[in-house]
Amino acid sequence: MTFSIKGLKIVEKYDSIKFRFNNWRILNMAQLWGGRFTKETDQLVYDFNASISFDKRLFAQDIEGSIAHVVMLEKQGILTCEEKDAIVKGLTSIRSDVEEGKLNISHEYEDIHSFVEANLIDRIGDAGKKLHTGRSRNDQVALDMKLYVRNEVVAVTEELTALLESLLAVMENNLNTYMPGFTHLQKAQPTTLSHHMGAYFEMFKRDVLRMQDVYKRMNYCPLGSGAFAGTTYPLDRAYSASLLGFEGPTLNSMDSVADRDYVIEFLSALSMVMMHLSRFSEEVIIWNSNEYRFVEIDDAFSTGSSIMPQKKNPDIAELVRGKTGRVYGALVSILTTMKGIPLAYNKDMQEDKEVTFDAIDTVKDCLHLFNGMLKTMKFNTNIMETSAMRGFTNATDAADYLVNRGVPFRDAHGIIGQLVLYCIDKGKAIDELSIEELQAISPVFENDVYEAISLKTCVEKRLTIGAPGQKVMEEVIKMNKEFLNSLGQM
Repeated sequence: MTFSIKGLKIVEKYDSIKFRFNNWRILNMAQLWGGRFTKETDQLVYDFNASISFDKRLFAQDIEGSIAHVVMLEKQGILTCEEKDAIVKGLTSIRSDVEEGKLNISHEYEDIHSFVEANLIDRIGDAGKKLHTGRSRNDQVALDMKLYVRNEVVAVTEELTALLESLLAVMENNLNTYMPGFTHLQKAQPTTLSHHMGAYFEMFKRDVLRMQDVYKRMNYCPLGSGAFAGTTYPLDRAYSASLLGFEGPTLNSMDSVADRDYVIEFLSALSMVMMHLSRFSEEVIIWNSNEYRFVEIDDAFSTGSSIMPQKKNPDIAELVRGKTGRVYGALVSILTTMKGIPLAYNKDMQEDKEVTFDAIDTVKDCLHLFNGMLKTMKFNTNIMETSAMRGFTNATDAADYLVNRGVPFRDAHGIIGQLVLYCIDKGKAIDELSIEELQAISPVFENDVYEAISLKTCVEKRLTIGAPGQKVMEEVIKMNKEFLNSLGQM
């Protein structure tokens, strides 16, 4: 079939009108507002304003919250049973199609909320337009973010628990593994690997307790707060909250949509986790060095050098240490964003998501990889014990030996200082000196000094709770097991 020039122009005009209409339809379905506006949003403004590229991560939470909302609306007589069933069926089908890869979350939509609602209307018609009844995007996004963060608090707690279990295993297996303890990175007094790992157990145990605190404090539902002043619909907010597993509804609708304290608290807790991981990583890096050789990192958690064939680098520990600043940055970012925002909701608060998502991913990855490295790490126990002996870590106990035989502590301190200088000159440990050498510096020394300053004695006579002695360490390990067993569902 052929067309005249006039006919072709008519077809072109028709196609142009159709194209503009389709663009208008997509734009209006892609955003949940527009009736007030007479001009299309500038494309750059639209792109800058849109959040679909990152809030698509909230897809499951948006569906979950919407289902609870419409179930409550039907209970209150705001929707019919048929409307509720149609909406729930439509939302469920959207969720299934996205999860199965049949439906892609397209960037032509402004945010995840408009994606869900537009696709719902496409599937079930006018009933889908009632999804938003009694709800604003403000309380909707507040709910989605709370649901997401709440889930991630649980996920991080699970990773922390796995790390605690690995630490406890090291503690149980190394009650008599002697090593030097340090202050100022200088060898100080003897301890055990069990005691040293117990210090990290306490740190990560506090992290778990902080996660529990975050969960309890945030577990109140903002759904039903509207834009910030509630709604005239007779919503049952307590029922919605119970459907979603919250303790109850939030008590001020203005604060509900303006609150991101739970994000800040979570990021603060995550920053503490990373600080502890970074300290631990620093010690692993030092212990892995040729100068220490306390540990050998498994090949699966190490890399080599492109030019130096002898190298075995502790990359996981170094990356964990490096990524700590990234999580700190997320916390500072949100604190800075929130510090100047008046009530109630402001668009600035959209900035809470990208950095929070990145921080969560970073912490979970770091915990998982660090735990894998720890579980496969070999501890060179003989080298640790030799290091404790050669580092004069029993010098304090040698001074105590003299004090127990009537020597004033200040004099005993000076005598042991001379003894250490002599050992350094001779290249010996205190234990390796003959009784004649010891008595040449102080006649108070007797043959029982060797037993008194052995690493075993130095450690085992420290029996106050929290010290490295085996009996008290066994008590602590028992308490740690009880703590882990007490960790149930939040």
